[in-house]
Amino acid sequence: MNKVRVKICCINSVQEATLAVRYGAAALGLVGKMPSGPGVIDDEVIRQIVKTVPPPIATFLLSSETKAEDIIAHQKITNANTLQLVDRVMQDEYTIIREALPTVKVVQVIHVLDEASIDEALSYAGIADALLLDSGNPNLQVKLLGGTGNVHNWDISRKIVEQSSIPVFLAGGLHVGNVAEAITSVHPFGIDICSGLRTNGMLNEEKLYGFMSQVGY
Repeated sequence: MNKVRVKICCINSVQEATLAVRYGAAALGLVGKMPSGPGVIDDEVIRQIVKTVPPPIATFLLSSETKAEDIIAHQKITNANTLQLVDRVMQDEYTIIREALPTVKVVQVIHVLDEASIDEALSYAGIADALLLDSGNPNLQVKLLGGTGNVHNWDISRKIVEQSSIPVFLAGGLHVGNVAEAITSVHPFGIDICSGLRTNGMLNEEKLYGFMSQVGY
């Protein structure tokens, strides 16, 4: 059985990136401008971190942009090899992104709210490279686009994993005490964690070690 991939999100420095990679992270999350939530860093800092990350580690640029031209511009500033689109992006915009950035992977975030999230997730199966299921609410006046530290309904997430033709990452409230259960319950391709590995906003090596051990690294 293949190991579950681990994406460490909210990386804020070269030092954190190096630490995450050393403990087995397959992907690093770099948070661009957001309407709310933790981990936001300047695009130039993201660019500098990306330069130091060795292949085959994926560098996920978290972008809250929804228009193709803005998403493309954001990627070109940072040179991240993967786009994580945290808000809803229409299929026509995807077509433009693919034409402009043919080598860049695109991961669509689905904020799991209720059973309707299943249909929303599956609608992206033919256009995104992967899905990432998170806790948030893009319908609020101030959009909540992840980084909540809250667990959502894993039963819904499991249904999405079972029906999706593309890989699915699971995020939202994961930590050393629940990650093994999350993997057993949902069977995701990968898992994504931010606040569960941090102390006073900084990546905690002891928490990182315990978490990766629970995952099997």
